[in-house]
Amino acid sequence: MKITSAEFIKSAFAPEHYPTDQLPEIAFLGRSNVGKSSLINSLLQRKGLARTSNTPGRTQSINFFLINGSFYFVDLPGYGYARVSKSMRSDWGEMAETYLSSRPQLALLIQLIDARHEPTALDRQLNDWIVHNGAPRLVVATKSDKLSANNLRKSLKIISDGLGAEDLVAYSSEKGTGRDAVWKRIAAVL
Repeated sequence: MKITSAEFIKSAFAPEHYPTDQLPEIAFLGRSNVGKSSLINSLLQRKGLARTSNTPGRTQSINFFLINGSFYFVDLPGYGYARVSKSMRSDWGEMAETYLSSRPQLALLIQLIDARHEPTALDRQLNDWIVHNGAPRLVVATKSDKLSANNLRKSLKIISDGLGAEDLVAYSSEKGTGRDAVWKRIAAVL
């Protein structure tokens, strides 16, 4: 897909802040520091559009990016470890659940898993919610360039088996590996 424009539109903390134009939305979900913002920047081939950080929990709101004037990328706060209070982590979870359960224009949920680790209990819980709700999804194993080919193959099998994910893409934001496969799936749902 050719990207002609990509712009940050808004940060939302509640449903009344969400865009109201009914354009399709592609949501990115995963643990804190799994690489959601880096994946968005890599897919769009734009540095710094989605803010990245080495500090877990940097994304504290639901961020909407308008792509080609026709659909949104939606960067959700990460779950799991973050250097914030438990109450703030709880608020993020509620914010994400409210968003996920109230957006009929959600075209695809992209669940990110760090290729270097097997899925956590929270990853499996999110996966179960996605499957239970019949939402279209794609599982992306980020940071795939950090593993040897043999270890990556083993890791992908563990992730696939652990989440029942037949649709799994190994991705490297630094090298762009997997970009075409992710865009192919996004184009298919749009």
